[in-house]
Amino acid sequence: MDLLDFLLHSDRYLLDLVRSYGSWVYGVLFLIVFAETGLVVTPFLPGDSLLFATGALCATGVLSTPVAVGLLALAAFTGNLVNYTVGRLIGPRVFSATDRSGLSHRLLNREHLDQAHAFFEQYGGKAVILGRFVPIVRTFVPFVAGAAAMPSHAFGFYNLVGAGAWVCLCVGAGWLFGNVPIVRENFSLVTIGIVFVSILPIVIGYIRNKSAKRSG
Repeated sequence: MDLLDFLLHSDRYLLDLVRSYGSWVYGVLFLIVFAETGLVVTPFLPGDSLLFATGALCATGVLSTPVAVGLLALAAFTGNLVNYTVGRLIGPRVFSATDRSGLSHRLLNREHLDQAHAFFEQYGGKAVILGRFVPIVRTFVPFVAGAAAMPSHAFGFYNLVGAGAWVCLCVGAGWLFGNVPIVRENFSLVTIGIVFVSILPIVIGYIRNKSAKRSG
């Protein structure tokens, strides 16, 4: 299965998975969302578009809405928790490392880490919530929060709110609009649109930083 093809046609692949594996598809969805949010080496996995496709299938009765939302919210919460814990353990060494040929540099994208660190510095604790809606950033922000020694109780609160909001909004959007004929017939274009809207804050932030540097 080609990753890009899965990203653009996740609704079709999910339906095929349901037909082939039945209820086991919930486990597949859980693992994908957990890995995308919990493992800093897998930020390329689909997030928003997968949740949208899940919502579209829930609306048709193929998947159970309460089960899907509950499991995916749990996956998003526990994924971030694992990511945060790893950040607490090895994060300071990663950010202070100067050897760019080391194992940490090969496994972790330092540019993405630095980007997430700047995002966290700008928004503080709210970055844990806001970062949920930005691809790649949402994979690295919990790691950065752990590396920055954000208090665990504060992270837990923001993580809970962010996980619930992200899953409910994305699945809810798919439930409401995923089966509208024009959306269903142009799902790949809708997916591209979702990704574009998601990364828009990064683009705007990049333009602003460039402008600030030029004016400074």
